Amino acid sequence: MNRIKLARIPKGSSPFYAVEKDGDFRVLEMPIADFYKAYFNESELKLGEVISLPEVLLPPVEPTKIVCIGLNYKAHAEEQGKDLPKEPLMFMKPTSALIGHGGSVILPPQSELIHHEAELAIIIGREAKNIAVEKVGEFIFGYTCANDVSARDIQRREKRYTRGKGFDTFCPLGPYVLDRRTFHPDQNRVALRVNGEGRQDGALDDFIFDIPTVVSFVSQVMTLFPGDVILTGTPSGVAPMVNGDEVEIEISNLALLRHNVER
Repeated sequence: MNRIKLARIPKGSSPFYAVEKDGDFRVLEMPIADFYKAYFNESELKLGEVISLPEVLLPPVEPTKIVCIGLNYKAHAEEQGKDLPKEPLMFMKPTSALIGHGGSVILPPQSELIHHEAELAIIIGREAKNIAVEKVGEFIFGYTCANDVSARDIQRREKRYTRGKGFDTFCPLGPYVLDRRTFHPDQNRVALRVNGEGRQDGALDDFIFDIPTVVSFVSQVMTLFPGDVILTGTPSGVAPMVNGDEVEIEISNLALLRHNVER
């Protein structure tokens, strides 16, 4: 099977998926659950007409959950003044936090300090529970870009993560998912720019807990389903976003996710 990119296209009340094949995006003419099965079985995909991707996209998946791993880069833990975790530090964002490429993060009135956190997102493709580290690759569909937006003042005050990271629009994701067979995280980097200014830049082989360890760890706690998202942590350089900013999260050889910031 050739390289696969999965995107989700807005169309009124009837959004649809599209898949890149032979350099063109085509409408996916099968249920998304069947798509994941066909991908892992290496069977034929049912694709329709060629389309052009619009400037604004929906999040490329519809997860049952967004699981996040905190403090997974040593330098980020140091800039936050926190000890290195002895096992993956796990928290969650609601699915209502999702926005897609070209969308806008809305700054909530409850916070005066909103930070960006550029991250690699793992997309699960098969139901996974209690999977061994060495088997993790059999359950990952692909990867995309994410921003774990954080109301840092709330997080610091409450010493908890749910409210500070759970506001609507606090999880830009996309623009599409690139399948695992053609993207190898440990050979690439994640970077973030605000209004063209570089803020974050980190290697994706610099995790405290690597991808197999993270996915296996999460699966020991909760069942993962196709389309579920795991955010893998952010490198150093987190900083405020303000009204009017344009933010770009870029992962080399994968994609560039762009979103705006509004009050």
